[in-house]
Amino acid sequence: MIYTVTFNPAIDYVVRMDRFNKGEVNRTQSEEIQFGGKGINVSTVLTNLGVKSCALGFLAGFTGKAIEDGLKKIGVETDFIHLGNGMTRINVKLKADCESEINGQGPEISQQALDQLFKKLDCLKPGDILVLAGSIPKSLPSDIYEKIMQRMEGREIMVVVDATKDLLCNVLKYKPFLIKPNHIELGEIFGRTLANDDEIRECAQQLQQRGARNVLVSMAGDGAILLDENGEFHKIQAPKGKVKNSVGAGDSMVAGFLTGYLESKDYGMALKMGTATGSATAFADGLATREEAMALLQTLC
Repeated sequence: MIYTVTFNPAIDYVVRMDRFNKGEVNRTQSEEIQFGGKGINVSTVLTNLGVKSCALGFLAGFTGKAIEDGLKKIGVETDFIHLGNGMTRINVKLKADCESEINGQGPEISQQALDQLFKKLDCLKPGDILVLAGSIPKSLPSDIYEKIMQRMEGREIMVVVDATKDLLCNVLKYKPFLIKPNHIELGEIFGRTLANDDEIRECAQQLQQRGARNVLVSMAGDGAILLDENGEFHKIQAPKGKVKNSVGAGDSMVAGFLTGYLESKDYGMALKMGTATGSATAFADGLATREEAMALLQTLC
């Protein structure tokens, strides 16, 4: 079973217009609601791909209920903790002549609520996969990922971490199964701008030496690089297509990678499926479907 944790879910309110005029009344051409949060995105795409998963995390207020109801409607299994105060945040995504975002803060998470999450995680079984993805709200300790991975240590649970900077680096000692920085985030860890594949590989190797079993580096239109736990180096070019949406593409890559790995136990195939799924989301208005991902996968084989 795959479990995902989203500490700060959101309703993404996406509005589109030709041009945004500051200080004036603006009319949208279209708007849509999406259920956001990196872990939620991973669970949604896994469901689309036909892989069972369970979304964990914290919800509050009417917005939290809307997320839970919406996910259940599309078949995503959930086991959220409901907070007594506040409301799950709303993020406004403005797509006009330029893209802008206004992201909410989210509710405060108490120690009692956090302890409830720990109890749920203590029920995971050997062979389960746990995906820790995204940022954490200010009300949680900055080492929350470390605390969780410490609880997972020695239990034969495969942990995937999709986070940035210290949030990622501090968990490497617990040997996560997979980490997925993009090439910009990878460079930020080392205070560098990575200019070519050799530099990306060098930095990925350093993270692997610090404990990561597999390092998957997404590079947007330039494809992806994987340094697997067997010491093999893989590179794949991204399929051709028109990019419509970058939101959720990295999360879709994680979902596709896990799907490919579980179906084949082959890292090369996992990389192909991850790249196809991430690209399918980038080429669509929403998150990738299995049909979209499989169509692109055929172009990579």
